[in-house]
Amino acid sequence: MGAGWGGAAALPGAAMLRRSLWLCLCLCSCPGRGLRIHEYLYFQVLSPGDIRYIFTATPAKDFGGVFNTRYDQIHLVPADPPEACGELNNGVFIQDQIALVERGGCSFLSKTRVIQEHGGRAVIIADNAYDNDSFYIEMIQDSTRRTADIPALFLLGRDGYMIRRSLEQHGLPWAVISIPVNVTSIPTYEMMQPPWTFW
Repeated sequence: MGAGWGGAAALPGAAMLRRSLWLCLCLCSCPGRGLRIHEYLYFQVLSPGDIRYIFTATPAKDFGGVFNTRYDQIHLVPADPPEACGELNNGVFIQDQIALVERGGCSFLSKTRVIQEHGGRAVIIADNAYDNDSFYIEMIQDSTRRTADIPALFLLGRDGYMIRRSLEQHGLPWAVISIPVNVTSIPTYEMMQPPWTFW
């Protein structure tokens, strides 16, 4: 990694204040139950250790379920093929786990249904623009009138790329994550955000 992508360095005072205010605004807008679009859901990678950060995702706008259970340790399995527009080569590993899918090739809803049909508990769809570290895309229903029951989340392209890259470097078939994470219980100075992303 380049010099700017090292460990989580201390932020200058002004930057820390901006991040704290942003986080407070996001958290104060969250309802007691469920999440709406433009709100955030957080998950933490527990393993591998080099990406042990808290990541931010946004729920689909008008399809998919919500997290009624907190998973303290569950596998985040990159789909094979990554776009998950049809039969999966590693579908057996996705059953009862969460799939990491890449945007492109078919609708967000189609991807969610593929993961649901393979027994996945949820799907995290990362942008296929690997340099996207700030722009969240609104995932909406397609024109087929189909439905999906499992939660579907959108992840920034940079975050998805860095997770997949770490797994490839370590030769691992999946990451271990905790989802959803209640960031209101974590002191701001302990928030381990990805060093390549400014919240």
